[in-house]
Amino acid sequence: MFVATLLCNPAHPVLEPVLIESLRNAWGGGEAEWLALGIAAEFSLEQMPDNRWGVWDDLQQIGVDLVIQASEGRKKKMLLADMDSTMIQQECIDELAEEAGVGARVKEITARAMNGELDFEGALTERVGLLKGLPETVIAKVLAERITLMPGARRLLATMKADDAYAALVSGGFTAFTTQVAAELGFDENRANTLLTEDGKLTGDAGRPVLGREAKVEALQQITARLGIAEAEVMAVGDGANDLGMLKRAGAGVALHAKPSVAAECDIRINHGDLTALLYIQGYAQNTFKG
Repeated sequence: MFVATLLCNPAHPVLEPVLIESLRNAWGGGEAEWLALGIAAEFSLEQMPDNRWGVWDDLQQIGVDLVIQASEGRKKKMLLADMDSTMIQQECIDELAEEAGVGARVKEITARAMNGELDFEGALTERVGLLKGLPETVIAKVLAERITLMPGARRLLATMKADDAYAALVSGGFTAFTTQVAAELGFDENRANTLLTEDGKLTGDAGRPVLGREAKVEALQQITARLGIAEAEVMAVGDGANDLGMLKRAGAGVALHAKPSVAAECDIRINHGDLTALLYIQGYAQNTFKG
């Protein structure tokens, strides 16, 4: 059995009952259930529809995301999340670069790296090099003035944690940021790269080894082994090319507002919903959300 979930941006509810019913009827689905009126609904299916992606394309045009997955085991025991442009709305290195006056150059490299056009480690090394000499105090300034949580982040963490799920933040960014974001949202652990400093200034280098795509896969393997759970019991979420390894290995790999090249390789693509979409596709109704 499968479950089809339709959802949209909670800030702009556009999901209409007639749409749900017409699709349910066309696919011979079970009775529709509203998880949040105007925002999210689901119904069961006996088989995967042949025209799944054609319907997905049509729904994208009206601001609706469609996710179809096996009904068994969709509620997960662990969340493995990227940070930049996933749990927060910014790329931390881009924000540091703005303070250093090299924002345009660094943003260009970031975009190409996240789209898979550049080697992640090489791109990180080049970008960090452009930050050489920046006062270490700028990190706290960026955290306070430039970093904002992704909509739905608090509810996602609070709700899954209330259901005893484990949460790990794994970022190609920096520990100076993941430590605070993880603490604020309630992650159980965080892993990221380290910005090296000397005499109160950034040296223009990062600690080695650089945490990239393979390190995120290793985190998935190591944490599930430690917890004694299967990789199929994990929901991973990210947006960049360096997230693809963990997104493909996890039981549910969610491409959230992802680069096109990344989304194309994932079956769960959230382009309109916020982070509460990860709750809806697990079957949580809005009235059960925490936080």
